Amino acid sequence: MRSLELSFEEALEVCKAISNKHRMAILKLLSERPHNVNELSEKLGLPFSTTAVNVKKLEEVNLIKTEMVPGRGTQKINTRNYDQIVIGIGPIEQTNENMITYEMPIGDYLDCHVEPSCGIVGLDDYIGMQDDPRSFYEKERTEAELIFFRMGFLEYRFPNRVPFGSRATQIEFSTELCSEAPLYKLDWPSDITFWINDIEIGTWTSPGDFGGERGFLTPDWWMSNHTQYGLLKNWRLNEEGVFLDGVKMSDQITINDIKVHEKPFISFKIGIKEDAENKGGLNLFGSKFGNYEQGILMKVSHNSTSEQ
Repeated sequence: MRSLELSFEEALEVCKAISNKHRMAILKLLSERPHNVNELSEKLGLPFSTTAVNVKKLEEVNLIKTEMVPGRGTQKINTRNYDQIVIGIGPIEQTNENMITYEMPIGDYLDCHVEPSCGIVGLDDYIGMQDDPRSFYEKERTEAELIFFRMGFLEYRFPNRVPFGSRATQIEFSTELCSEAPLYKLDWPSDITFWINDIEIGTWTSPGDFGGERGFLTPDWWMSNHTQYGLLKNWRLNEEGVFLDGVKMSDQITINDIKVHEKPFISFKIGIKEDAENKGGLNLFGSKFGNYEQGILMKVSHNSTSEQ
């Protein structure tokens, strides 16, 4: 019997993922035999897109896996990774760490500078005019579900909710994004840079602008020969340095450098620098476009300075 053993803290994300009757039903079906998404959709009586989103959630917490297998051509088959989940609930190590989570819609940027090709896409249509930077100042921009541009940046300001008398020990930002090519192009590298409180923390080279297969959340009206989805990237900054998707990128910048406690907000900026080697633009996805149900997610860990 394959068991997944989790600490109390590790179990939180898994419990969130399975606190849904459709996902529990998917796990039950996969306990009988592997299924593809079409089969799961039919047995559950759910739309394909809804089923695919729920499968993705279970993949993200490693409860199931998806493999390409030969069939009528090649198809994706989902299998279950574990037979049981074991959660250890004691003794629980006492900790001073607390977590603040805040999700920002991608259209709620405070400042921007963009160059064509560029555009803002809502749930049902474009917002303003495509390739017109003036559209980035329309009030309807807050309804954006996809934003794209060739050069420039977007800046967001998150409320600083670290309590007085506490110290920020770690900050994370995650968002779905990719390069920006005409229509789409899988081989289209772009150097996308990130800043926190005006401190440059790193650059990620996106391999391409992804299309050819519809995003799980991408609206039906959006043309299939356009960008469909991105990759979910996670930047983490703490006292040890900068991490991208859990891999340490640098120890030259730490959370102390961004001076969280000196401002009433936390600034997050994302863009393409003028001196970037790969100026391949970027696409930024909202919670109802692409493959992930989120905008820009910030998590701040903190502890009490009086208990250090």
